[in-house]
Amino acid sequence: MKSIPSLRCKSLYLSVLALSLCAIVSAPAPVYAENPSTRPALIDPSQTPEHQPRIQLAILLDTSNSMDGLIDQARNQLWRVVDEFSKARRNGHPAVLEVAVFEYGNDGLSAESGHIRQVTGLTRDLDRVSEALFSLTTRGGQEYCGQVIQQATRKLQWSHAQQDIRAIFIAGNEPFTQGPIPYRQAAAQAKAAGITVNTIHAGGYDEGRDSGWQDGALLAGGDYMSIDHNHRIAHISAPQDPRIAELNQALNETYIPYGVQGRSGKQRQLEQDANTLSIAPALLAKRAKSKAGSLYSNSQWDLIDATRENKLALEDLDEQELPEEMSGMNPQQRQAYVADKAAQRDLIKQEIAQLGKAREQFIAASKKQAAEAQAATVDDALVSSVRKQGQEKHYRFIAE
Repeated sequence: MKSIPSLRCKSLYLSVLALSLCAIVSAPAPVYAENPSTRPALIDPSQTPEHQPRIQLAILLDTSNSMDGLIDQARNQLWRVVDEFSKARRNGHPAVLEVAVFEYGNDGLSAESGHIRQVTGLTRDLDRVSEALFSLTTRGGQEYCGQVIQQATRKLQWSHAQQDIRAIFIAGNEPFTQGPIPYRQAAAQAKAAGITVNTIHAGGYDEGRDSGWQDGALLAGGDYMSIDHNHRIAHISAPQDPRIAELNQALNETYIPYGVQGRSGKQRQLEQDANTLSIAPALLAKRAKSKAGSLYSNSQWDLIDATRENKLALEDLDEQELPEEMSGMNPQQRQAYVADKAAQRDLIKQEIAQLGKAREQFIAASKKQAAEAQAATVDDALVSSVRKQGQEKHYRFIAE
């Protein structure tokens, strides 16, 4: 289905284009030794309201043979990370979370690419991020840390607003020195673009320090951390989980797909519910809590999110862009239908949030009673580093 842009949309496009040109002309350019055409693309901050800060994370995962545990941790802990970052505020305003995923060190990827693949660009679509993580498989290869950092720096659409957090997290276990691009050069390029590089060594702390992982982080103003990548994440079931699962299904039914991305977006949402449930019902409860939070946005395919974020107006949509259940509705009926679904969604989210808090209290008490030592894992590295770097930019992390 093709969308016919309205005069209003054309006018908005021209306005944004003009502002973008002004911002690009006035913005300070990062310094690179290579051709200027290789500089990273920058997002015009005028496209995001000035009061809405952003947390941008690029997650670079080693997918060589020994890294199955690392990938499993990333899949298992995505929604805990999202939940933590939903607490981020700057000057009282909630932050937007954008995540990109790269894989490197996999023999299944071409040698010409450096055994590197950009799985997804920086996106607010957290179902795409989940989909990306579940798509990863491992296979032996060459782990070129410097080259994948350089690609993430150049290829992603990083913001250049000073208030935003821009961070690369690279995780792996081979020496940091491998590959044709020296890691010191890649770290310097990232730092020049205002991007911190945080390194996560999947192994012993001293081993990572001695093989360049700590140095790579220090050169780009980031943090170095070692983790136990083979530690299996335990998901504790709670009494609230069955009701949260019911509410999650009801929440899905409030989404109204529209346009060319509607069907695929809705299907992706359901598939990632199924992927999460396949690990543990308790993990689905964590995902549902995140879906009820401020960072889960599907404005590119859901009518409610799109209208609330002023991405479109219902009157601008053609009949063919609407879902079947809205076929034949007049403008007033469309508005009433969307408003009713939005009201349902708000009530469901409120109940999920309340149950989520009760669930957290139950889990905290269970862990305290078990009194087991906790191994450092991927989410610890992400959360601790972003909190630290956020404090330097006047972010506060307050529970919703």
